[in-house]
Amino acid sequence: MKASETNLIQFLSKPDTQFVIPIYQRTYSWTREQCQQLWNDIYRVAHDDKTPAHFVGSVVYIQEGVYHASSTQQMLVIDGQQRLTTVLLLLVALARALKDNDALNVSHDQIFDQFLTNKYAKGDLRYKLILTQSDKSSLIQLLKGQDLPAAPSLRIKENFEFFEGQIRKSGGDLDTLFNGIKKLLIVDVSLDANHDNPQLIFESLNSTGLALSQADLIRNYVLMGLPAQEQNDLYEQYWYPMEQRFGHSQYAELFDRFMRDYLTIQSESGTIPNIRDVYTDFKKFTRGKDVREVVKSIAHYARYFAYLAFPQSYNDKQLQEVMRYINTLKVDVAYPFLIEVFDDYERHQRLSRADFLEILRLVESYVFRRAIVEIPTNSMNKTFATFKRAIDKTDYLNSVKEALIKLDGYRRFPADREFRQAFMTRNIYTGLTPPRRSYLFNRLENHNHKEYIDTDKYTIEHIMPQNPNLSTEWQMMLGSQWREVQEYYLHTIGNLTLTGYNAELSDRPFAEKRDMKGGFADSHLRLNKKLAQLNKWDENAIKERAETLAKMALQIWPYPKHEKSED
Repeated sequence: MKASETNLIQFLSKPDTQFVIPIYQRTYSWTREQCQQLWNDIYRVAHDDKTPAHFVGSVVYIQEGVYHASSTQQMLVIDGQQRLTTVLLLLVALARALKDNDALNVSHDQIFDQFLTNKYAKGDLRYKLILTQSDKSSLIQLLKGQDLPAAPSLRIKENFEFFEGQIRKSGGDLDTLFNGIKKLLIVDVSLDANHDNPQLIFESLNSTGLALSQADLIRNYVLMGLPAQEQNDLYEQYWYPMEQRFGHSQYAELFDRFMRDYLTIQSESGTIPNIRDVYTDFKKFTRGKDVREVVKSIAHYARYFAYLAFPQSYNDKQLQEVMRYINTLKVDVAYPFLIEVFDDYERHQRLSRADFLEILRLVESYVFRRAIVEIPTNSMNKTFATFKRAIDKTDYLNSVKEALIKLDGYRRFPADREFRQAFMTRNIYTGLTPPRRSYLFNRLENHNHKEYIDTDKYTIEHIMPQNPNLSTEWQMMLGSQWREVQEYYLHTIGNLTLTGYNAELSDRPFAEKRDMKGGFADSHLRLNKKLAQLNKWDENAIKERAETLAKMALQIWPYPKHEKSED
């Protein structure tokens, strides 16, 4: 290893040198906030004659024994791509500005010929920095002065536009900007592939506080030690498609969650890794295993995870719908179980589509019933992680039902009587999270109805108003105990509906709410049909409506029916 303090501009100006970001590195991910900080630092040192330099970090790369092509020597960057890429974006923005502005100390051609390109090289070797995948094409298009690709790298696009905007705001003082860039210092760390261990060095760098996700560490661990061609093969065949499924902006978060679920599935005991320890547990899991087979397995299970996380990507509308409902309920803890069922359905064909659909609906029902009954959720991760032990895959659906029925205590599947009572009396309005509350009304409105209504366009209406100072008309309709009736039933399901005219309905008497334009009788929503037929709204009416909706709820969120079950 050789390490030395180096001026960043001089580092970039090395002749016939190209810095390559290997495929196992994360994509460019600096945000606007980090670019703003770099910009502020550059301008601060540019205007401060007493500050000779500003240190921006290290650039670690493999210098010898890996990549050589033509007369251009390629350096494989182990650490530092974020700052290198960001400074290059700033230099491209500066070079473009110099086409229309005069400067004493720098020119457009100087920046391109010295810091951004290898002037006489051909093809990709012409560029000083080669990024990975979509980042690569976006940066090259900028260097060519052409429009970005149809699906550009979001961070490349946003940060380049940020620097262009900052240069415009600076009033064209381009000499000062370049003077600030010239003061940037790095630690230039070159490794010898024959003597240094890039993986150990990478982990050491990460332990000092670099913001790398578990996903970054795992990808690097899997691919870094392989020959270059095998890296490319594994990445392009398995890893890159997986990253695309998860989406660029959410990749790190989703992959960390997925890898926790994957390791849970692979554990015979159903041990659930801590999300912060996924990398450590993954290294233990892969010890002695064939890397290609591990990557192939990860990519296989990632497909099911992606279907659950992004139901719209699955090509079965009915399954897609129930997966979307499960997603809305935030049932991430069920993913290890659902991924295995998905695998048994698609790959092993151990259960029919109808049985798979019913299992998904039972999971939805289990989670929602528990939310209504107010059973704490902290046991569900272990319940689902170990659930596979109870499944007889020769009698798949029935064994799942039986296992759900046998859950007891704080793990129980609330039976019809318990669920019905809680559904009718629970504070729905403030007692459920907004997503679950919206989900509830969506399911009620669209139950057994082919003409789907997007209930998110509507707001929740209290039929009996929330105003503690109810009008005389409301007091007379509710009776002498009106305060008690309002306090007890106000936020319960019987007194709640949907409307697009919440402000207009306001605290009006019931008859006006029913008959006015946009009122219950004028509503297109099925939840309001029976309200249009009522002449009064009192305790009995609220209870009757709650009973009606509770009967519907028992159908929407069913209890697993099995010959051994008892309600």
